[in-house]
Amino acid sequence: MHEEIISVTAELIQEIVPPRVVSSKKGDNGIVLVIGGSGIYHGAPLLSTLAALRCGVDLVYTAVPKSNIVPTRSFSPNVIVLPLPTDKFTTRSAKQLIKILPKKPDVVAIGMGMAIEKPESLVYMVKELKKMGTKLLLDASALIPEILEHISGNTVITPHPGEYKRLFQKEKNYEEIINAKTTTTTIQERTSNVCKLARKYGITIILKGYDDIICNGVIKKEHQQSMAVIRRTTPAMTVGGCGDVLSGVVAGLFAKIQDAFSASVAAVYISGMAADLAYQRVGLHMVATDIIDELPNAIKPFDKIE
Repeated sequence: MHEEIISVTAELIQEIVPPRVVSSKKGDNGIVLVIGGSGIYHGAPLLSTLAALRCGVDLVYTAVPKSNIVPTRSFSPNVIVLPLPTDKFTTRSAKQLIKILPKKPDVVAIGMGMAIEKPESLVYMVKELKKMGTKLLLDASALIPEILEHISGNTVITPHPGEYKRLFQKEKNYEEIINAKTTTTTIQERTSNVCKLARKYGITIILKGYDDIICNGVIKKEHQQSMAVIRRTTPAMTVGGCGDVLSGVVAGLFAKIQDAFSASVAAVYISGMAADLAYQRVGLHMVATDIIDELPNAIKPFDKIE
């Protein structure tokens, strides 16, 4: 097995981002469900929701704990909020959410700011969503070892190094790639490790860091695996919430792009461009919502209508 290194350029993103059909109706351009939030972190799923909306999807449903309903709804009239019964995500929460879903989502993003009562609750949710045929994005609290055997196929995970360590803690030699600043581990070694695990579990991995490593575990060509490395555009992206924004962008594009790897590459590239535009406007003082504000400007050059 060898990796095909993709050169990520504006021309490639132009090819990846699909055109909008002039006669399309609501729902044709993607439906996303975001599940997250807790008693402490009410903003994380909201950031993902707003980012997905700015990617041009038609509908985003946001499932948050009952304690977060009012602040989430109050933030924007564009947000459609679905209530979860408790601050911690439980099997009861999952069953209730499935029951009240207005429409079947194309992509479900899970984990941003979430507090999970037991791993079994998340596993149940993932299994039910898989039965529905939805694509998945897992981030933050959803990145636990117990879900690995249930997520093969149309799934993207977006860990930072600490979450990567937690998720793959049972794998051999994971310590070698968890610290992007180490002087003893090269980008080639980290990329090789990420691609190995992506292939093993049949998922697409975005390992976030100074260099975002994207590897596709669903092999299209015999003995060939796609990977890309996209360098962070600005150190201002260390501010809290940037990962939640990326999750929303990935989910939003994944709702319209069938290929998980292509959607991931486009999302990392566009998020970086939006962050760079925000940095040019406000400098190192930017916050996550500044990136969301710039997403239309970052995506607009790739807009097409047919």
